[in-house]
Amino acid sequence: MNQINRRTLIQAAALVPAQAVRGSAQNSAIKVGLIGAGGRGTYTGTMVARNPGAKLTAICDVVDENIAKAKAKTGAVDAKAYRNFQDVLTSDVDAVIIATPVYLHPDHFEAAVRSGKHIYMEKPAGLDVAGCKRVMKAADGADRKVNITFGFQQRYGGVYVKAKQLLDAGAIGKVREVHGEFLKFALKGDEPVQPPPRNEKEKLEQWKLWRSTFGEVIVETYVHNLDAINWFLGAHPLKAIGTGGRTVEKRGDLLDHLSVTYDYPANVQMTFAGSQMTPRFFRSNKERYIGENGFIETAREYWTYSTGGAPVTEKAEHDISIDALQAFVQRIAGGKPENVGVRAAESTLTSILGQMAIDRRREITWEEMMRSA
Repeated sequence: MNQINRRTLIQAAALVPAQAVRGSAQNSAIKVGLIGAGGRGTYTGTMVARNPGAKLTAICDVVDENIAKAKAKTGAVDAKAYRNFQDVLTSDVDAVIIATPVYLHPDHFEAAVRSGKHIYMEKPAGLDVAGCKRVMKAADGADRKVNITFGFQQRYGGVYVKAKQLLDAGAIGKVREVHGEFLKFALKGDEPVQPPPRNEKEKLEQWKLWRSTFGEVIVETYVHNLDAINWFLGAHPLKAIGTGGRTVEKRGDLLDHLSVTYDYPANVQMTFAGSQMTPRFFRSNKERYIGENGFIETAREYWTYSTGGAPVTEKAEHDISIDALQAFVQRIAGGKPENVGVRAAESTLTSILGQMAIDRRREITWEEMMRSA
């Protein structure tokens, strides 16, 4: 064996059947456990299962039907089934994907950090200031060999990375103002109204309807946009003022539309508008950076810019969630971990700052928000 040189190995590898190569890759693949097999968790698990560098070996959910559906959709029919997430954390998986309801995120994140597993947790970090502070503390105390990633896919999407590089290169000059929006159809207004949950089962069934479990729509959903804007501006906002209401939503206690103006360092203001009640055919989800020499617009499906001529647009090759999960697996395999726990919490807190400004009907500073818990 010691006499085998590099050329001999390459020649031998060329003769190995493709199926054997794939089998070998799977044997050395990173073992991943999915905690939370709802819609988003199953979607994320499916993309991981398709990655040759990873293998979905465990699926956890408190609903047996969800586990069965996840196994079928991901193709991970041999994955071990668990009902208790702690059992996944003590199993032989190398990494976990946490895709549980928002109100459980701080608990599940802290437990995952203690387990020493690599972590990919869906956004947001939590639903309130106290929860975000817990995530920040746990992330700060994590082993630096552990990879901690959150589901803020814009940070890894090719279209966003290219747009950020152009912005940093000074192509549009100093940013003067920023606008973001997430307008989509999510409800008609005639959905059945349910009474508040009376037990844990009903709490899980209705978690997307109540602030105490969902964290308001700006926290759970629009946080994607706010994270991207924090990234592009290189800072979190200093203060915010906003308004919002319920025009057609009759369930739960969430808003169905809102508007927030944030003040960032360097005298940059950002306006954000969100709506859950557009016509079924209409959707607009983007951010726009206006500089002294041009503009850059970003979205999950494309990016575009202009410095005076006709706008140049490039479409995304695929869902940017794929980019984020590929990067997660590659960092683990390459021994180059990242820990974005504090950053993810700050983006979540940016959403909470906007929510507090809406609720209190006045300007709220970052410091006041942080002192609130």
